[in-house]
Amino acid sequence: MTEQLHDTSIRGFASDNYSGVHPEVLAAIAAANDGHQGAYGQDVYTERLQQVFARHFGEGIEVFPVFNGTGANVMGLQSMLPRWGAVICASTAHINSDEGGAPERVGGMKLLTVPAPHGKLTPELIDREAWGWGDEHRAQPLVVSITQITELGTAYTAAEVREIADHVHARGMKLHMDGARLANAAASLDLPLKAFTRDAGVDVVSVGGTKNGALGAEAIVVLNTEASEGLTYLRKLNMQLASKMRFISAQLIALYEGELWLENARHANDMARRLRDALDAGVTAGELPGLGFTQQTESNGVFATLPPGVADRLRERFRFYDLDAARGEVRWMCSYDTSEADIDAFVAGIREELTRR
Repeated sequence: MTEQLHDTSIRGFASDNYSGVHPEVLAAIAAANDGHQGAYGQDVYTERLQQVFARHFGEGIEVFPVFNGTGANVMGLQSMLPRWGAVICASTAHINSDEGGAPERVGGMKLLTVPAPHGKLTPELIDREAWGWGDEHRAQPLVVSITQITELGTAYTAAEVREIADHVHARGMKLHMDGARLANAAASLDLPLKAFTRDAGVDVVSVGGTKNGALGAEAIVVLNTEASEGLTYLRKLNMQLASKMRFISAQLIALYEGELWLENARHANDMARRLRDALDAGVTAGELPGLGFTQQTESNGVFATLPPGVADRLRERFRFYDLDAARGEVRWMCSYDTSEADIDAFVAGIREELTRR
């Protein structure tokens, strides 16, 4: 019997990657395990995945399952750029702040970053770096990348994405979307995936699974095949070609063939809303001295500020990360398996630490 090495009663709010694998996804992996199937994507599960995603995004797309979100972003962007190309993104974007320099060092592209309030780009912000075409001394800005949900927990509306896409395309650039939390955006916006991706003008999107209940499964979805080339080769070149791809595809099928992806995302969003509502009520009642908020709660994250020392004491019981330690800003993330009891216990812990000081 395999020994369980961790205490399953410990709950945290550091990341939606901390939760385990959804039971239906585990069952899908087991169901795909018996017998032999072709390697490197020549299997019935990867074939089915193309059909599943076509129902979400429309016909004529291309789907490339990969191991992780960084690989999806790096390869998706590589396929949209020549060697001299650059990507405009928010300074807070995951590709700039949380991928260890992989887009630039592995992908070989220049990131042109723009400070973006609430993590969201606008046409005006894009134009701060959208210039210099034909200048041989400047990396050529040829792609804009937006993150949905943003790193600050905010959501682009379909209209905002369309405005950016039209602006980008009119300047001869392409639009990429990092959709590690795409499901949370759909739940927040109450829209189908296609409405704020392909219908809104996105060319290539990274579709997340790991943060929403998968073991380790993401996908690059090419929505405009004229905007991307070479992914068949880039996936191997970047060490993201799974030999036993059926197990990645089976996970994504389990999530996206039915409504599990949306149910999980809605639940995570609802738990973040429960947390924010409880804390807002406490602030209004004067019961949580020193607590503030830096962002609207539009998905499964709550962004707050705490007085000095409170976060460290609270972390002795609940795991979470600082976003900006200098100003006491923290990030609290909810997952598909966060319970109401988890939220209530966390709120009680926050109240205790704020009042004891």
